[in-house]
Amino acid sequence: HVQLVESGGGLVQTGDSLRLSCAAPGRTFGTYDMGWFRQAPGKEREFVASVTSRGIRTNTNYADSVNGRFTISRDNAKNTVYMQMNNLKPEDTAVYYCAADPYNRGSNARQQYPYWGQGTQVTVSS
Repeated sequence: HVQLVESGGGLVQTGDSLRLSCAAPGRTFGTYDMGWFRQAPGKEREFVASVTSRGIRTNTNYADSVNGRFTISRDNAKNTVYMQMNNLKPEDTAVYYCAADPYNRGSNARQQYPYWGQGTQVTVSS
């Protein structure tokens, strides 16, 4: 079992920035693909960003809606994944979830991530 704990959400205004963190205790964290997903009220959970684990090489992938505004990164020494969110918009309002794929499938599909955190709320006011 992989425990994931998100933090960093909050209430901000349009154009502001936030940095989300996802802590994943355990020495195998560095071998997992990690993703961020979000779910707005009344909508399905959707992919936001992912970062793979391929030894010293990592690849990142972003949803079109956040590309250029959000940046995902990982610090394997701290067992933590981050997502820097800049130029936030009201449509970014959602609960943000961190997810882990120990099988390195490099997928954007939420079904490919067996481990999830509890979520952190991000609210962007206009």
